Amino acid sequence: MANTPQSEKRIRQTAKRTAVNTARRSRIRTFIRKVEEAILAGDPAAARTALQTAQPEIMRGASRGVLHANTAARKISRLAHRVKVMQPV
Repeated sequence: MANTPQSEKRIRQTAKRTAVNTARRSRIRTFIRKVEEAILAGDPAAARTALQTAQPEIMRGASRGVLHANTAARKISRLAHRVKVMQPV
């Protein structure tokens, strides 16, 4: 329980920040899911465009502290590899 005005304010700030971060994390997951759905559908062009829209969103999450930088890089790398494998040689 908050005992001081400052601790009450910190609770409000934390709640607001948590809501923003939750929304960002959900948005990132949605973009990743769109790439994975395009990969499963077997559509290389759609997968490529979905990856191009997901990549900046994932990196934005990393820069804002929602994801760790290495986690974001790993997710992008794995998605890019899966999209690249789809391309006919």
